[in-house]
Amino acid sequence: MPPAPLCPCSSGLRYRECCAPFHKGEAEPPDAERLMRSRYSAFALRDAAYLWKTLHPDHPYRSRPQGEVLRELRAFAQGHQFPKLVVMDRRPADAAGVAQVLFFAKVFEKGKDRSFVERSDFRHDGTGWRYLSGVTLQLKELRGPPEALTLATFPEP
Repeated sequence: MPPAPLCPCSSGLRYRECCAPFHKGEAEPPDAERLMRSRYSAFALRDAAYLWKTLHPDHPYRSRPQGEVLRELRAFAQGHQFPKLVVMDRRPADAAGVAQVLFFAKVFEKGKDRSFVERSDFRHDGTGWRYLSGVTLQLKELRGPPEALTLATFPEP
């Protein structure tokens, strides 16, 4: 029997022991980093319903029709490959309840590198951590290797 697949979030763990319980609704990610990892895995696995569920109520997409957003998320996920995720930095929730995660997402579209770095904001909604917003930089906007960035050195757009 072949070994169980590794999780797309690049944690090094098997999917069933990492993001699967979150995707199946058996558990909530315990912190913002785990939520971010589970969302990356959901993109890789084309799980638009999970991506919708994990948007914070204050995220702009939540003001749009759910079906429309789900179609857009599905189309994006289907048109891209998500081979690797690198988490570079994280910050626990501040006084306003916002936690941050800085990550480098390897993403390809029809063989073209569409990788980016994002500083994501997350807030707990009473049930679990949810994606609130993010600032994304394309690799060409960076002055050095993306893995060298920290939250303190992330350039403001």
